[in-house]
Formats: sequence, C-alpha cells, structure tokens
Amino acid sequence: MKTHHFLTALSEKHDFKSGNAWRFPSPAKLNLFLYINNKRADGYHELQTLFQFLDYGDWLKISLRDDAEICLTPEIPHLKPEDNLIYRAAKLLQQKTGCSLGANIHLDKVLPMGGGVGGGSSNAATTLVALNYLWQTQLSLDELAQLGVTLGADVPIFVHGKAAIAEGVGEIFHDCEPEEKWFVVLKPETSISTAVVFSHPDLPRHTPKRTVEQLLTDDFANDCEKVVRNCYP
Repeated sequence: MKTHHFLTALSEKHDFKSGNAWRFPSPAKLNLFLYINNKRADGYHELQTLFQFLDYGDWLKISLRDDAEICLTPEIPHLKPEDNLIYRAAKLLQQKTGCSLGANIHLDKVLPMGGGVGGGSSNAATTLVALNYLWQTQLSLDELAQLGVTLGADVPIFVHGKAAIAEGVGEIFHDCEPEEKWFVVLKPETSISTAVVFSHPDLPRHTPKRTVEQLLTDDFANDCEKVVRNCYP
C-alpha cells in the first residue's frame, strides 16, 4: 500500500468517528530490503531500507479527556502501561506542546509482537499523529517524526505514512512508488528480539551505501536475515 497519509483520508471522509471516539489505523510494514552501513558511537545503526505499508494492522480507538490522564486499554501481559510505546508517545507529545488534555486509548491488537512488521512503532506513530490532530497541537509531520525517533528508529517512517526508502537511523526519507504486490505474511510461533539481532557480533555492519537508483534496481536482500536464521532456527 503506497497510500496517502491517513490524515488525508480524514479530510476526505468521516467514518473514523463514532460517537465521542475516533478510530485510527495503525498499519503493518515490510522491509523489502535492509542494508546496514555503519554502527554509530551512540549505538544506533545507519541503514538503507525500503518500507512498504500493508493494508492490514492494528486500530486505535481514542476519546478525549479534559484532564491530562492517558488511560490505555487493554492491559498487555508483562508490559507496564508506562512502558507501552502508545503511552510514552502520548506523554511525549504532552510534554513537547504543554497540552493539558488527555485521552482514553483502546488498542485493537491484530499484529504480532516480535514479528518484524512494526506493530509497536506503528502504534506509537499513530498515537502521535492522531493526538496531534485531536489535541490541535499543530506540530508538523517533520516535528512529530523528530519526536518519534526518540521512541524507536522505525517510528518516523510510520509518521511519514507513505512508502519510502529510509536512510540514516531511519529518519531520512526518499519517497518512491514500489510495485504494489500481494504478500503472504507468515508469523511462526516465535518472537524475534530486535535488540538481540542488532547487538549480535555476526551482524553485517559495513554494507556499502548505494544510490536510490541502485537500491531499486539491484536484487533485494536483508542483512539481518542470516543472524535471525541462526538465532531463531
């Protein structure tokens, strides 16, 4: 799904609102290729990757509060509410803008955790974009993306909301229109830790950078795949 950003959809139709609550999509993504170019001193990895969104994902149902409370449902086992990226994104936007409003946020969880399709990052980005809209805090998408990168390297692309090649730590975008295909997405009965993969000593970290034209015409590959296969046979 190349898609326009879902805020564009909001301006074109009104079926996101039901009563006093709003429903916002939180789509999955695929990395059609991923190359790791360097590991920075701060621990982040510089990379080149092609993000493609799917027309499939979670949904966030949001209603506004007059106080500054962020109430998140349902509870996720083994995850404190204050550690949830949705909660952290909402509090971050409050702190950045001085907003005194709050929100009740219900997550309709469809995407698997640890599946590599960006569920948590997508949830955080949708929270930032949706609450910026509902609270009328008037940050630009670039400003929201800058907030998002402090929550996770994949959050800015979901704020961006369209298919793109990403570079740097995931915050530099080149819009593109990859061919729209049908994808079969299978989730085995295991969860893969991003931290384990990116801290693994065997992870390639010096793949040469390529131009956008080369990236789109060369055969696609993923530098993480061999490590993942070895760690999660």
